[in-house]
Amino acid sequence: MTPALAKELAHYNSWMNKKLYYAVRTLSDAERKKDRGAFFKSIHGTLNHLLVADKIWLGRMTGKPFSVAGLDQGLHSDFAALEQDRIVTDKAISEYVAGLSEEQLAGTLRYTSIVNPEPKEFELWFAVAHFFNHQTHHRGQVTTLLSQHGIDVGITDMVFMPRDHG
Repeated sequence: MTPALAKELAHYNSWMNKKLYYAVRTLSDAERKKDRGAFFKSIHGTLNHLLVADKIWLGRMTGKPFSVAGLDQGLHSDFAALEQDRIVTDKAISEYVAGLSEEQLAGTLRYTSIVNPEPKEFELWFAVAHFFNHQTHHRGQVTTLLSQHGIDVGITDMVFMPRDHG
């Protein structure tokens, strides 16, 4: 993981979240919240989990912990509020990775998970890679749930994102 790759992944994260939320906005609140058998039950539940996890990981990496009772803790029942928090969080992610150096990425991240209270320790580059991989995993679940509604999010491959972000 290099600082340049971290910046590209943050840009991809933001680009995909905008596309995903745009598509999800076409559903009614009931359709967004209907249990579809996904791990976090619904589209709304999955998007909420992704936001919770991003805030947890960002807090670990910045040294500003984000405390929740569980990975499925509801942050926002209102979709517009969830989307606004997503936008703010994506901006914070981009700002964080913009300041990363090779030295920082080679450093160590220590934390305790809410899932398993045993202390963990990883190189920061590995944690950043996991952070962005986790996002892709759950966005893939949401695109599957949307396709079951006949909604096509469009191209999701990183090589097709606009690269005019500087």
